[in-house]
Parts: sequence; C-alpha cells; structure tokens
Amino acid sequence: MCHRMDDVMKLCCELSAHQQIQTTVKGSGKGAAAAGSLAFAGGLVGGPLGIAVGGAVGGLLGCWLTSGQFKPLPQVIMELTPRQQQKLYDDLVAILGDVQWTDIAQLTALVMSNSSLKHQLTAALLGYVTKELQAEVQYVD
Repeated sequence: MCHRMDDVMKLCCELSAHQQIQTTVKGSGKGAAAAGSLAFAGGLVGGPLGIAVGGAVGGLLGCWLTSGQFKPLPQVIMELTPRQQQKLYDDLVAILGDVQWTDIAQLTALVMSNSSLKHQLTAALLGYVTKELQAEVQYVD
C-alpha cells in the first residue's frame, strides 16, 4: 500500500475513533424488517393498539437481532478491499488538496488543528460509508 494512502487510512481511523463512530452493513435491514413485520402483524390482529404493541416487540426483536453487529469504524476501514481504500483515498485527497505532510503524525496534527478541514473529511468519510458501503452509522455515547 502506498505510504500516502496508508497515512490517509490511518487518519480516517483517527477521525472516526475520536468521534466514536460505529457502523453496521447488513444487520440494520434485518432489524428494520423485524420491527416492521411485527408492527404490521400486530395491526392485523389488534388494530391500532396491535400496531403499537407489535412495533415495540418488533423493535426489541430487531435490537436483539442486530446486537453485536456494529463495528467500530476504524475496524471497518482497515477491512476495506484495496479498491475500496483507493476510492476513499481519492475522495479524501480531493478535500486535502495541496496539504503536504511527511508522516501520519504530521497529517493528523494538521487536520485536527483545522476544524473546517476536519469537518469536511469526516463528512466525506461518513458519506463514503453510507453510500459506497451502504452502512448505517451510529455514534457511541
């Protein structure tokens, strides 16, 4: 992997770890399907009250089905294929523009000290995760 690409991937990990971002790719659809299905079934059986009960039970079931499937975003980034990393790198380098750095420590310091640049890179990273990976993003409290 190219030194600069490696630095940008590590920067992505630092940005997402700093904000404690987690993602799930496949589990969110399963949870939503469970909640929606049980709300629908509850509505058929019990009318408006059945929708409420079915939705609540479905939500709990969906939570249980997807528990443990959220991964920290740095882990997801490091598991990207080379093609996916290249796409993310290209997106972020377009934002970095002519920023010059010698190592990851300098790049991280430059980005973290510039709130506008940090915000733009974080937004691009989250946009990539939601559009390209079709993942759901969650912030850990």
